[in-house]
Amino acid sequence: MKPYERKALLERVEREGATVGADIPDRIEIQGEVIDLREFVFEIKRRETVPQGERDRVERAKRNLRRERLERIEAIEDGDVTREDGEELAASIIGIDRALNALENLGPTDLEREQRAKQAADRKRWMSFLKKALGDEDGASARRGR
Repeated sequence: MKPYERKALLERVEREGATVGADIPDRIEIQGEVIDLREFVFEIKRRETVPQGERDRVERAKRNLRRERLERIEAIEDGDVTREDGEELAASIIGIDRALNALENLGPTDLEREQRAKQAADRKRWMSFLKKALGDEDGASARRGR
């Protein structure tokens, strides 16, 4: 592969919006293991909420996909591939990006996390208010002997 072809492939996979219209690959080989990627992503997205055990599985899958994406980009960068293989790698990288976008945007898990964060912030504000209202800012009443 010529340097300008390599550069064009790398620019294509890094382009914003590269995943628009791209399909998630049916199957992908990651570290010697074949995964039914499209089925996995749609199975996870179909649920209203993702149980804790599945969240761990999703996080592990995202880590593996990111690692595989990086390895494929490095294969293009190294230049030890033919133009045809480079095209296939670029298409698979875009497919991996599409799957990662779908897994990153799982609504219910993000909503649950946001809800817990809001509740914790509300509790913290309420405790701060009570301490001020009762005159116990920074433990001052404990020092005064109350």
